[in-house]
Amino acid sequence: MAKKIGFIGAGNMAEALMKGIISTGLYAAGDITASEIYEKRRKYIADTLGIDVHENNIKVAEDTKFIVLAVKPQQVKEVLTQMKGSLTKDHLIMSIAAGVTTATLESNVPACRFVRVMPNQPCMVLASASAFSRGSKATDDDCAAVDRVLKAVGISYEVKEELLDAVTGLSGSGPAYAYMIIEALADGGVLMGLPRDVSTRLAAQTLLGAAKTILETGEQPGKMKDIICSPGGTTIEAVKILEDCGLRSSLINAVEAAATRSKELGKNG
Repeated sequence: MAKKIGFIGAGNMAEALMKGIISTGLYAAGDITASEIYEKRRKYIADTLGIDVHENNIKVAEDTKFIVLAVKPQQVKEVLTQMKGSLTKDHLIMSIAAGVTTATLESNVPACRFVRVMPNQPCMVLASASAFSRGSKATDDDCAAVDRVLKAVGISYEVKEELLDAVTGLSGSGPAYAYMIIEALADGGVLMGLPRDVSTRLAAQTLLGAAKTILETGEQPGKMKDIICSPGGTTIEAVKILEDCGLRSSLINAVEAAATRSKELGKNG
């Protein structure tokens, strides 16, 4: 049976994307197919999401013309080489393999149209921050199809390909940084006597509220921070501690390190 979209690889990011597009109604479970090498994972995805999951990648290529390539960067060449005989000019491949350039993708399967994408894990709760870049053969319609998938689970921007490693370091890896901040804030609340569950929810809601404020007002984060920092108050005292500990420089360095690693993975892919 023909499917509207297929996933090569059904790991955590693919699962998050599938959950998101099913929950928004962009695609029904019956419209989706996937392949996965691990039997236990195949069963989990099939049972959890109600989609067809196969061991064979070629089956996905036969069942749909819109494919999400969701394997590790180091596996891209092997997987595309294996599938090459089943891929045609009618196939659009949306690659979420970090660091792997469209030139590399096209060199493995010249016939296909590629769009390189960097989504992030919160797509499973419809709050993804994604960016994409088109390959040399990708059309406006191809990019529109990719954009619909990404906007079904959050926000999406088309960027120049040379900026996608920066996107990887910022929003691709960024949820991990945010989870660490939430965990640390919650630990602080527990230190001061709050119950763990209350402290964790207060910390998470605080980051959610701050993020929503920036997105909805369009104001600069620094300006909103200054509004909270009254002279001689509690917040400016805390901000001084964060500055002394290098919070800002640590986060900047984290984004830089992840972006650099993304470039390295692309060279090895």
